[in-house]
Amino acid sequence: MDSRPSETQGTAQANNPYVHYSPAPATSNSSTQHPLANMVEALCQCGKRVEVATKRAEAKADNVWNHLRMCPSFTEAMMARLSTGTKVLTAGGEEKVFQQTFERVTGEKLLHSYACHLSTSHGPVIGMMYISDKRIAFCSDFSYYLCPGNPTLMHYKVVVPLDQLRTVNPSANRWNPSEKYIQIVTRDGHEFWFMGFISYDKALRNLSQAPRLSQNN
Repeated sequence: MDSRPSETQGTAQANNPYVHYSPAPATSNSSTQHPLANMVEALCQCGKRVEVATKRAEAKADNVWNHLRMCPSFTEAMMARLSTGTKVLTAGGEEKVFQQTFERVTGEKLLHSYACHLSTSHGPVIGMMYISDKRIAFCSDFSYYLCPGNPTLMHYKVVVPLDQLRTVNPSANRWNPSEKYIQIVTRDGHEFWFMGFISYDKALRNLSQAPRLSQNN
């Protein structure tokens, strides 16, 4: 299938009940101001020299490359992954980060999390997707000026309850098969395009199984 997100298919911000904005902490800075940026630049210069020895490793490398190249710079992508890792260590695990990032739901259990990008009208936004037994959620790694006329830095969030999920559709670029997407469509017709997964196959499998979880709850 050769469908892919276009500018008009990017997640619409207005009148979308699944899109939320969360003010960034006062100390939040852009990725270009991060004190580790210079170190990451040096790491990125070395990253492309790494050779993989097996087809499985090559596929993984392709996924990582596609994840990194969707950011304006390798520095931003690497800082996102370092930032996420720091949050997990500081909070005491991925489930703690998930609970701190999104409003808690009684009895909810986090099942999976994946680094990826969300297609928006501003372009791909790097972040983390979370799959729990009650919802699919996404939060951007960095804060952005997303609301016209509002100078506040905001985190971009998407939350889709599993009982509102209609379909999960995989797709890929015909001319570049390694460029893969996952489209999520809600029961009321809103759609979200995710791309740049480091673990695409696992994400697709678990997203496809998500509607069954809502039937069991």
